[in-house]
Amino acid sequence: MTDLQHQKRLAAKVLGVGAGRVWLNPEESDTIAEAVTREDIRGLIAEGIIKRKPVKGVSRGRARIRDEKRSYGHRSGHGKRKGAKYARLSRKRRWIVKIRAQRKFLKQLREDGTIDRTTYRMLYNKAGGGEFRDLNHLRTFIESYRKEV
Repeated sequence: MTDLQHQKRLAAKVLGVGAGRVWLNPEESDTIAEAVTREDIRGLIAEGIIKRKPVKGVSRGRARIRDEKRSYGHRSGHGKRKGAKYARLSRKRRWIVKIRAQRKFLKQLREDGTIDRTTYRMLYNKAGGGEFRDLNHLRTFIESYRKEV
């Protein structure tokens, strides 16, 4: 096995890449060993005896899978949380999300005739006052209210 370090270094300079990205055809090692000048190296490159290896890069495949899982709520358990409860989602933002859902639900009930204007206004005011924890709590309240009336 001949030492082709000199040729590899020359080829790297000619190709404009690092020595690690230079491929020397192992079957043509004798021909490569004879190449001493840059011009000889250029000739071997033209013949395809010396080639530039492609850049490897880092795969984004695993990152895409992870991001997709996070989009529907996975990988967000207790071990992944760094900030405090309200640092992750402020009290105000939490309230906005909750009240919008409740008001939208109440408007749907009023429009399809499930509840009348008076009941709607009473429930709307209770929701605004923070009486219901969430949408489910509002639903159960409405069911129990219907039984009473």
